[in-house]
Amino acid sequence: MPDQSLVALHAGIVWPVRPAYGDRPGPSRKEVRGPRWTRTGPGLYVPTGTARAPEQRIVQAAALLPAFGAVTGWGALRWAGAAWFEGMTPDGTEYADVQLACDYRRPWPGILVCEEGLDPCEILVLDDVRITDPVRSVVYLMRYARSRRDAVRAFDMAAYNDLVSRDEVGTYIDCHHAWTGIPQAREAFPHCDENAWSPTEVDMRLTWSVDAGLPRPLTNVPVFTLDGRHIGTPDLIDAKAGVVGEYDGALHLAGAQRSRDVRREALFRDHGLEPVTMMAEDLVDTGAFVARLHAAYGRAAHRPASERSWTVVPPGWWVETRTVAQRRALTQAQRRRFLAIRRTVA
Repeated sequence: MPDQSLVALHAGIVWPVRPAYGDRPGPSRKEVRGPRWTRTGPGLYVPTGTARAPEQRIVQAAALLPAFGAVTGWGALRWAGAAWFEGMTPDGTEYADVQLACDYRRPWPGILVCEEGLDPCEILVLDDVRITDPVRSVVYLMRYARSRRDAVRAFDMAAYNDLVSRDEVGTYIDCHHAWTGIPQAREAFPHCDENAWSPTEVDMRLTWSVDAGLPRPLTNVPVFTLDGRHIGTPDLIDAKAGVVGEYDGALHLAGAQRSRDVRREALFRDHGLEPVTMMAEDLVDTGAFVARLHAAYGRAAHRPASERSWTVVPPGWWVETRTVAQRRALTQAQRRRFLAIRRTVA
């Protein structure tokens, strides 16, 4: 923990402080009992009105750590730069507990303590916060996820920001076969993907391959004309069947974005692909999407091969970014150019 002065780690994020004592700076004990300060732990306070951003909740949890221990789970991944981990429950209605890997200490609201063994080599110090490394953090989430699908989503969204790879996580799972929850992580692992761009894409892919029982599609693979022009990059594609899948959330329902989506769908169809769309309501009841998906496969099966004027084999000038290894190998200039669309932690 830094010294007891208010330490700004990010814009609007402050480390909890203890009341002044001797030469230690800080608010007086009288002040912390007033309305200008809010208690965040035993003897720890932040100014009232401090933001409830994920990063603020992480540092407040980190301030409770004993001498040995670290933030783990979603908090560790968020602090390391995983943009999709926002610290909310799956339905988005409540704050999720910040998970700490440490020996038992006094319980506190919003904190979940995991007392499993912790190798010091798995602890990183990043901007004054102790976190477990991304591989341990994501496997923790996979082991304790509510379902196998949530476990897959945890991996995919950590891989989105290149914090973990399939090889790294697979090796970790194999080396910790006796840990609680490892069977679930092991069952989820074959469904994990390094190139999903959002949690809803993960849900659509699992609905496609698990619920519909169809071949697992490729994720965000660019499609080209036979002479090497980029047609588009669909969310999902079964390159053998010629079926592409797109997810249309609320942002896709109106205005310029909807117009672009319609033109893009027509372009795919013109080149011999069969598009199918998943909408937000299909996440609640997948039956309608599964039916549309099977219908799309039926139509694709009747398309003559002569109509296929597309390929997923990239031309020589294309820079591949489909795997974590490929993205990690990019230069900073290439990352700014090819990954600018990706979501990052501000």
